[in-house]
Amino acid sequence: MRRNYLIGLLAVVVLALASPAHAHIIDASGAGLAQGLAHPFSGLDHILAMVAVGVWAAQTGRPALWMLPVAFPLAMAFGGLLGVAGLPVPGIEAGIAASVLGLGLLIAFQVKPPLALSIALVALFALFHGHAHGTELPQAASPVLYGLGFVVATAILHLIGIGMGFAMRLPKGMLALRVGGGAIAAAGIALFVGL
Repeated sequence: MRRNYLIGLLAVVVLALASPAHAHIIDASGAGLAQGLAHPFSGLDHILAMVAVGVWAAQTGRPALWMLPVAFPLAMAFGGLLGVAGLPVPGIEAGIAASVLGLGLLIAFQVKPPLALSIALVALFALFHGHAHGTELPQAASPVLYGLGFVVATAILHLIGIGMGFAMRLPKGMLALRVGGGAIAAAGIALFVGL
């Protein structure tokens, strides 16, 4: 029980430190491993989507519990490579907002589609997040180190979400997750409005 409180406290701290959504600007003086580790914690859109992937994975159960948090960083890295290469992907910011809205709704309504569909959906969302950050990576940055840091930080956010997802085992825990999913979906709507 104490572990769940610590996970909740950590989640509140992470959300409190986040800046407004669309924080995809990286200091042009360069970015490496440390900046890659820190950046996912600077944008509410990324925090909400990454934590939501973990919550939804826990809510869905095995094998999604580990497959979704693995699929996301892989697809995100691919999207980042597309962005670094300058290959356009239409509707990036709308896709990011849709990821937050969609994942929130999936949690709120306890949607459990077939595993292949879940992986495809998470991969699509990840592509948008990765492309946004790959496109805005400064020329002076070390894309490999920055990307590695970014993927590790994303995995940490997924683990926080998985920990929060295990709250469903507590009395009224599933209700709390569903309400949290609704709040994430509301944030997704706010991101759309801000486009």
